[in-house]
Amino acid sequence: MKPALSVLLFCACLAAAATARAEENCGPVAIAPVAGATGARVHDYEPVFESCARNGETRFATRSFRIDGEKLLLTVDPQTLATSLERAACWRCAETNDADEADTRFLQAVRPPADPNRPPALVNAGLIHGEGAGVFITGDLCPSHKPLDRAFIEEVAAQGPGAPLTLAVSGAWIARHAEDFAWLQEKAHSGAIDITWANHSYSHPYVGGVKDAQNYLLRPGVDLDREIFETEKLLIAHGEVPSVFFRFPGLVSDAALLEKLKERHLVALGADSWLALGPPPRAGSIVLVHPNGNEPGGLQIFARLLKSGRMPGPFRRINEAPAHRTMQQSSAAASPGLSEQVSRPGVCSPWESDSCPAEAKALPERSARF
Repeated sequence: MKPALSVLLFCACLAAAATARAEENCGPVAIAPVAGATGARVHDYEPVFESCARNGETRFATRSFRIDGEKLLLTVDPQTLATSLERAACWRCAETNDADEADTRFLQAVRPPADPNRPPALVNAGLIHGEGAGVFITGDLCPSHKPLDRAFIEEVAAQGPGAPLTLAVSGAWIARHAEDFAWLQEKAHSGAIDITWANHSYSHPYVGGVKDAQNYLLRPGVDLDREIFETEKLLIAHGEVPSVFFRFPGLVSDAALLEKLKERHLVALGADSWLALGPPPRAGSIVLVHPNGNEPGGLQIFARLLKSGRMPGPFRRINEAPAHRTMQQSSAAASPGLSEQVSRPGVCSPWESDSCPAEAKALPERSARF
């Protein structure tokens, strides 16, 4: 073999090996959790909306940031809504916009069509019901001085390996409950449960005695971007991946907040079966409980429904709830908002049978449970 040809073949082999090694480093990034991590571990965090391609795959990048000196992207699959952290250097990305991506399932979830059968409401805007059988179990982790209700998590895990559970977590809860959060991570990493991390704001602002229209994220001076991004950064710093879902504190918002949320490419997550308030879950229900220690009554109802076989099954991942536009329009009329059905809360929900324990007592008022 001629020397020149040998050199060319050697160089080609080196290039092929380098390409193979690069491809090995181009899978989803797993951030190593660090004890006591804070959002300060994540730098240059900013919203973007880019269409990214690699090896025939497409992702939307919604956030750009650096961690440990490397530029990463928070990406979402435009059809499955699954999120992942990816190395920016591994993808070819170009800025895009909502209009150009309107036919994707992701944009249809972010910007669903107006529903004439569901008038605008201050409470419970957004996705409240999914298609098909089973239910979508969601638990809100609002700031609380009480410990996580681990018994509820174990009840979900008892439904089978990888039982899906959506936890709408506030950044302040993570900051104050390091041990409980680490326990949840271990349950997920062991395969006992499959956690989707929804965003529930960072501080979950609330002032007692103030009407909803001036409360929660509608309080004067609240910075929605900070509430969104600080929780996302904290999740990433702890080695988790934020989902595309955001639940408003108190389920309270207005048109301006909703539009801002859409601009940040997040899906507003409501519920049509808040167990402590009613109504009962049915096929496709998004079920809401509070395992943060502030709403034991809802968890008692959850346990009774499981034991009696009245909880529709199976449990499903929240990514499956948003439908394509034609399906979403057909389901909306049959899915009235929780705000239209709220009942007086109690340890026994109004729709439960007379078999409720006689010693059941009323739950705290709404303000005390958020």
